[in-house]
Amino acid sequence: MSISMDVRPHAYDPDLNPELFEGVLARRIIAFLIDFVCVGAPVILAAMVIFVFGIVTLGFGWALYWLLPPASVIWAIVYFGLGVAGERSATIGMRVMDLEMRTWYGAPAYFVLGAVHVILFWVSVSALTPFILLVAFFNRRRRLLHDILLGTVIINNPQRAAILRGFATSPV
Repeated sequence: MSISMDVRPHAYDPDLNPELFEGVLARRIIAFLIDFVCVGAPVILAAMVIFVFGIVTLGFGWALYWLLPPASVIWAIVYFGLGVAGERSATIGMRVMDLEMRTWYGAPAYFVLGAVHVILFWVSVSALTPFILLVAFFNRRRRLLHDILLGTVIINNPQRAAILRGFATSPV
């Protein structure tokens, strides 16, 4: 009985295609902030609705606040999972910043990968402090710890990479 493993090479080489990684880390931070607002705004709106409902029901409606933390977690997981599962493999913040998520071998992201990605991000940052984000400065693909563990990479989308490639080849 023979077992064969198909080991795929990395699809994105920072030496051969530096335009895929140029400026990704800084734009990834801004994308995170945009996504944080996209996740947080509906949660804040829900909290305000519960507050008003509590006033109308003479305080009984405020019992719904216990639903807010689990609903917030579910909403964040669904938001990120559906975002990267789309045809552009990017959340709203990533789209604004011209980024996309791919597997290390080049396949587009999918819902479960996106959902686990956001869970692993929050767990790693919570358990290991935000200093864990410094991992990105010590690898050529600028991957964070949760990217490495899941086999994902965040790169510039093809349009931005083409523009950066054009700047790299144009005479100065």
